[in-house]
Amino acid sequence: MIELKLINTYKNELQNYSLEQLRYKSEETVWSIGQMYDHLILVAHEYLDNMDTCFTLNDEQPLGKTEFGKHLYKIGGFPPIKIKLPDELNTPPNNSDSKDDLISRMDQVILRLSQCASKVDNINPNYKVEHGGFGWLNAREWYDLVGMHFRHHLRQKDELEQRLVK
Repeated sequence: MIELKLINTYKNELQNYSLEQLRYKSEETVWSIGQMYDHLILVAHEYLDNMDTCFTLNDEQPLGKTEFGKHLYKIGGFPPIKIKLPDELNTPPNNSDSKDDLISRMDQVILRLSQCASKVDNINPNYKVEHGGFGWLNAREWYDLVGMHFRHHLRQKDELEQRLVK
């Protein structure tokens, strides 16, 4: 499963950073690598919570994705652009986790993804939860969004690594 392989790679690469590197911010408005990890972990749980909500629904949702949502799933991931969230959704991620904290939290994401993999395709595809930008997504789409989101941040990860003081 590609998502788990990618997320395990992210987790394993945490070993390559010192605590100073994890928390290093090259500019006030630029996230640290640790903040990027915190963001990825929080969002993965949010998406999996929405997948779990689909599991509990009893009413089918006839509405579908927005145009951007349709495009996202058609191309299988986020376009190679920087996405700026509205200020009210853009609180800076936590920058105080230790390497061990982040590894443990990544393990929780990996475990949860593994557990969800066995049930996601058994959830009625017409049970949906709305995403603010992509429209109404079913359980499979929420699950797949986790991997898309991790892939989307690979470029940011590379950029942040370039800025590190070695």
